[in-house]
Amino acid sequence: MKTMTTTTSRIPGLHKMSPEERLQKVVEVTGLSEDVVRHLGNTGNLDSATADSMIENVIGTMNIPLGVATNMLVDGHDVLVPMATEESSVVAAVCNAARQCRSTGGFKTGMSNSHMIAQVQLLGVPNPEFARLQILEHKSDVQLICDETDPVLLKHGGGFRDMEVRVLKGRTGPMVVTHLIVDTRDAMGANAVNSMAEAVAPHIAKWTGGKTYLRILSNLADRRLARARATWALDEIGGAEVRDGILAAYDFADIDPYRAATHNKGIMNGVSAVVLATGNDCRAVEAGAHAYAARTGQYSSLTRWETDADGNLTGTIEMPLAVGLIGGATRSHPTARIALDIMNITTAERLACTIAAVGLAQNFAALKALATTGIQKGHMALHAKNIAVMAGAVGAEIEKVADALVKLGKVRVDVAEEILNEVRQ
Repeated sequence: MKTMTTTTSRIPGLHKMSPEERLQKVVEVTGLSEDVVRHLGNTGNLDSATADSMIENVIGTMNIPLGVATNMLVDGHDVLVPMATEESSVVAAVCNAARQCRSTGGFKTGMSNSHMIAQVQLLGVPNPEFARLQILEHKSDVQLICDETDPVLLKHGGGFRDMEVRVLKGRTGPMVVTHLIVDTRDAMGANAVNSMAEAVAPHIAKWTGGKTYLRILSNLADRRLARARATWALDEIGGAEVRDGILAAYDFADIDPYRAATHNKGIMNGVSAVVLATGNDCRAVEAGAHAYAARTGQYSSLTRWETDADGNLTGTIEMPLAVGLIGGATRSHPTARIALDIMNITTAERLACTIAAVGLAQNFAALKALATTGIQKGHMALHAKNIAVMAGAVGAEIEKVADALVKLGKVRVDVAEEILNEVRQ
């Protein structure tokens, strides 16, 4: 596809071009073939004008498979859950895990609040404890400023809820950090709380005589915790030996950060797939989740696994989930709107709770696989189709090559190429 190797990243005025002009210019500079223009010019179900309004220097779109997780029973309601992911076995894992806990009522969920935190950093005060009290004395003023900053949020029942002020010891000296606690309702809330922090900052500087610097939200949304729990009966999961294997795997993740990182990554396979499908901010949710997992000073599991009085396996998850239904890609991306319609979700709280349930289901599936057949057997069986495509298989060839790879137990591209040659002969 490439005909030359000399490139330059200096393209003046690229941001002023249309997506089509930009793409043509990038192809010209990089020496890529016209096939690239045809490929990237096909933006799928997101038209180029909408894409161009979402980010800068658009030249195309990156389509990710959108699947649907079945069997999810959340708080007594059946829910089809759209999941956007490129990784094999993620959607299937949720379907299987959810099916195995339906007999015990599926997932029960809850939410702490829809509160977000904005931070205002103050430096340059010689008496930080004194400044802390000065700021706290102006709580009513802060509330007035915040609520005037976003009257629409106030109209919908949100707005300023509380304030905290902390004194931190930094390398550059003491800093006084004010937390604005804001109920953002059905919005993720980043823009709202950031605007409030900007509005409050000069007043804090005036009241204390210091200088304000950072004015930004925190993605450690520990005032916005989503919770889910479920019970898996022994006869559904394969007996006590499987249960004990899952408990041992969880115990490993809970005490060892090396294991916990992969354990929680598996949880986020499910969480991030739903967050992405609904147009929410994956990076914000992931940052909050991992920070919360390290809140005790040691990074550990986001889930907890135990045995109930009847010997059944019980699992729980609690994690920050700052997601919304209004603003950003959630409203501008047509596929995100469809995903919410598929779930029949009308509040940010229900979305967060459903995502938490998916995370718990994903974790159960991973732990069960680790405790029984091993993670690779099921994952590689589903990954075989990807390997077949990488080897050049098309149409009906993909299924034939994938089946042969699974039977051989060698899911590799070189093996797939040999099988494909045999199929074609």
